[in-house]
Amino acid sequence: MARLILFNKPFGVLSQFTDRGSETVRATLSDYIAAKGVYPAGRLDRDSEGLLLLCDDGRLQARISDPKFKLPKTYLVQVEGDPLEQDLEPLRRGVRLKDGMTLPADVRRIDAPDLWPRNPPIRERKSVPDCWLKITLREGRNRQVRRMTAAVGLPTLRLVRWSIGDWEVAGIAPGAFEETSA
Repeated sequence: MARLILFNKPFGVLSQFTDRGSETVRATLSDYIAAKGVYPAGRLDRDSEGLLLLCDDGRLQARISDPKFKLPKTYLVQVEGDPLEQDLEPLRRGVRLKDGMTLPADVRRIDAPDLWPRNPPIRERKSVPDCWLKITLREGRNRQVRRMTAAVGLPTLRLVRWSIGDWEVAGIAPGAFEETSA
């Protein structure tokens, strides 16, 4: 049985165990997880939060992170703007980015989710509306959600990965993890 860790990665933490070569000290997974022999299955940007899976099985790690398996990844995304349904259509069809067209995404507006406070908090501007989207992708390009929302005029303010396949971060506090078997 493969060992699987569901980690709620806080904002500002690197998705790796070491930070060699940086002039400034940055938080890494080793600040939160002392388990030996587990490695991240995919990445989550330093300025993103939420579910990061770690495992000790190379095949499982590949199945989770390799885009060819098209494992759905769902994000709760706070964007700047107040889009209408037609404004979200390009995301549903696929967006042209510098590295090519994205696959279509499942996108819908949602009420503001009941999430943990982010540290530091999101800058709020009274004159600029924002809203929350639930976006599910089946590929994993570098900073893809942020690039997609920016391409349609909805810059991302906060990005929380909520689930990968059937695994989700619900009930796991930021910086905490749960261990299971896969």
